[in-house]
Amino acid sequence: MNLTVPPEIGRAATAEIRKITTSRLGRQAVPVAAVLGLVVGGISALRGTGPQPHATLATGTASVGLYIALFVTLAAAAILAALAAGDEFRHQSLPLTALFTTDRDLLLGAKFAVSALYALVLAVSVELGALLGMLAAGRHRIEFGLRLLSVFGGGLLAVVCWGLIGTALGLLFRSPGPAITTLILWPLIAEPALWYVARFVGVPGFAVLFPLSATVGTVMVGSFPKSHFLAPTAASAIILVLWTAALSAAAWWYVRQRDL
Repeated sequence: MNLTVPPEIGRAATAEIRKITTSRLGRQAVPVAAVLGLVVGGISALRGTGPQPHATLATGTASVGLYIALFVTLAAAAILAALAAGDEFRHQSLPLTALFTTDRDLLLGAKFAVSALYALVLAVSVELGALLGMLAAGRHRIEFGLRLLSVFGGGLLAVVCWGLIGTALGLLFRSPGPAITTLILWPLIAEPALWYVARFVGVPGFAVLFPLSATVGTVMVGSFPKSHFLAPTAASAIILVLWTAALSAAAWWYVRQRDL
């Protein structure tokens, strides 16, 4: 049985892929992510320790580099996605794409699918680099087990989700500037302020419903067990996916309703 991709889907996907491969940032981000994971993962594995009883980090300080590399890559995936989606309006390339892909659902489906795929490639690159660095520099300090495997899985999910969130914000704002500003200010200022307010009014657990909290809980499996701001990993992953789905659906609806 031969599986063939309908020509219109192939054209839409190819157009989105070429927008990434013809961008210097898009091409360079993948090897940079791999090198980042290799270097930072190796350094932390060399200088850190393995899992300790009652420690804050469930996988030990030797894995700090993995977390750093994942969060940097996550931020890069979101910003690159927001830049790419917002630039579609600034350079008026989206109307041109729509001339060849008149079905907006197909156009948006291809855009979000390719964005997710590219974010996944970034995540795999940084995790492979970090894994090689940890194996080379501190394989005796790292506990390679189910928990670390869960960290890798949570990292893949988080990077893909934030890549989609970046695309959604770029489409919603129709400009890269406000989208990227939102991506920077939300985790640095807005959500921490909401955490403080939630704690001040006596409902710190409300903070688990926000995307930054959900992201930390998804990636840092089993860490910060006493924190009121983090839900268990499974719940955090569900919350992050729901945020991603809600923003993506809002962007999808918005682009369908507005003139390009």
